[in-house]
Amino acid sequence: METVERLIRSTQELLWERGYVGTSPKAIQRAADAGQGSMYHHFAGKAELAKAAIERSGLELRAAAEEQFEEPGTATDRITHYLERERDVLRGCRIGRLTADPDVMGDPELRAPVAETFAWLRSRLAEIVAEGKRKGEYPDRLDAEQTAATIAAVLQGGYVLARAADSVEPFELAVQGLINLLPEATK
Repeated sequence: METVERLIRSTQELLWERGYVGTSPKAIQRAADAGQGSMYHHFAGKAELAKAAIERSGLELRAAAEEQFEEPGTATDRITHYLERERDVLRGCRIGRLTADPDVMGDPELRAPVAETFAWLRSRLAEIVAEGKRKGEYPDRLDAEQTAATIAAVLQGGYVLARAADSVEPFELAVQGLINLLPEATK
């Protein structure tokens, strides 16, 4: 693996585990098995490397979600597959955890890929709900954007509840509760 790839991957992991402040350049260099010169040859500093890592995490989240969104089946089937996919629940969402990091949220450059990822997710979910409405799966009265925002909020809230309880149970309950509600939208 090339040095730049190791630096980005290591930064992704450290941001997920420790947040921005807890991710020092030395920790990145150690985890990436890269020297200071290599890091600063490829990136102007920690912020630029963190932005690259956050962007990569966002792209990976999108790709993983698209696997379920592009599957055959009804809108409810595809959303359910997305909600039920395997996750490291107690670690939380790579992107969602960054919203609690004041240094990331306080820096427009670092916040942008976080906001873009969630905007994409809500938009993509809204497309699937709208498709379900067009095919008669969901009633016209169902608002696609509100439903998409609810799905994203339940998922992110489930992570928070699970981490607070140090148990996957609250996450699983939230996700299953939402899955149980989806067919109710068809009535």
